[in-house]
Amino acid sequence: MEPNVHFGVTSFVFYYPFFMSYLWIIGGLLHYFLFEKGRELHDTQLPSQPRVAVVVPCYNEGENVREVIAHLHTLRYANYHVIAVNDGSRDDTGALLNALADEYPDMLVVHQHRNEGKAIGLNTAAQLTDAEYLLCIDGDSLPDPDSITYMLSHFLNDRRIGAVTGNPRIRNRSTMLGRMQVGEFSSIIGLIKRTQQLYGRLMTVSGVMAMFRQRALRDVGYWSPEMLTEDIDVSWKLQIGGWLIRYEPRALTWILMPETFKGLFKQRLRWAKGGIQTAVKYAPKLLHPRHALMWPIFAEFWLSVIWAHSLMLLIVLALVGLAIPLPDGWRYDIIPRWHGTLLFLTCLAQLLAGVIIDHKYDYRIFRYFTDTVWYPVAFWVIGMITTVIALPQVVFKRTAGRARWVSPDRGVKYEKPDH
Repeated sequence: MEPNVHFGVTSFVFYYPFFMSYLWIIGGLLHYFLFEKGRELHDTQLPSQPRVAVVVPCYNEGENVREVIAHLHTLRYANYHVIAVNDGSRDDTGALLNALADEYPDMLVVHQHRNEGKAIGLNTAAQLTDAEYLLCIDGDSLPDPDSITYMLSHFLNDRRIGAVTGNPRIRNRSTMLGRMQVGEFSSIIGLIKRTQQLYGRLMTVSGVMAMFRQRALRDVGYWSPEMLTEDIDVSWKLQIGGWLIRYEPRALTWILMPETFKGLFKQRLRWAKGGIQTAVKYAPKLLHPRHALMWPIFAEFWLSVIWAHSLMLLIVLALVGLAIPLPDGWRYDIIPRWHGTLLFLTCLAQLLAGVIIDHKYDYRIFRYFTDTVWYPVAFWVIGMITTVIALPQVVFKRTAGRARWVSPDRGVKYEKPDH
């Protein structure tokens, strides 16, 4: 967008994503050279093997649950068991889990008569195990065989760690939208988590796979049933409660993502609403100086909200200006010029940095580079639209009822991961 009289707004709209992209590039590369380069990918030595419960909350996962449960019984760790929670599914998930329980006698299956929401499913499973650690995954998630070992190493090395988040990788890569999200998880999500880890706090664990210390969850009251994104909420709750969160890039998990624009939009709108809901909920507690390390996360989030509304304002003014004459100070040009070229080159650099780093873990990622070049731009556009819609829905909602599941969009089809 071409800067005009309102230079402050237009400058912010342009420079905010520009600055954040280079912050994430520098942070991601710094994290890689400090903590990842030279580290053995298959270093699985642990001083002990404490009990781990692998928790799988399921809602309408009939197409995936057999593959997921079978895969979980191939994990390379000696001391774990699987708990599957059928949260009132309306398909054949419950019947399949019962059949799988006969096939795997060490697996515990819990049926909830109605849809209670993912947080309730996780809380239920946590009460039914004496395991010291919980590895919580989604019903479509296929973890790397050594994921438990990789994540446990953080807990055993530091008693202050309450959760460790894994490295989600997209496995449905048969459509353009699926392949574009491969770039998102490397050039955006992976770089953001690495950068945030450098300054000590993470916005969120990945709900598709994260490991928790049972004692830490008990200390903060487990998951909150009323929150739309229980993973963001429990991340803030743990960190405000004095616990640390870590990111483990070796702990891959192969997941299914939406491959329709409708499914992707619904998912990102829920993420946006959940982020705002969490930021509003914990804002009063963050005023205390002892939570100062959370301030960069808090500021970064609200700056992104302000940016989304600023960009929307400029787009509206530009479109209005095409229809009716506006004063000079209110006219904006929505045709990208040198700003657009510079942002595109920045997005290219960001994508390249993410792909180079994650190539160590996902060696096929370079083949999708040309399909994902524009995804960083799409990320900002989708984020802008969903944030603008989400803010009033969260702020003006009178009651916070229980957050229940909707049928997940798992994409059209997918390639199985090649481990």
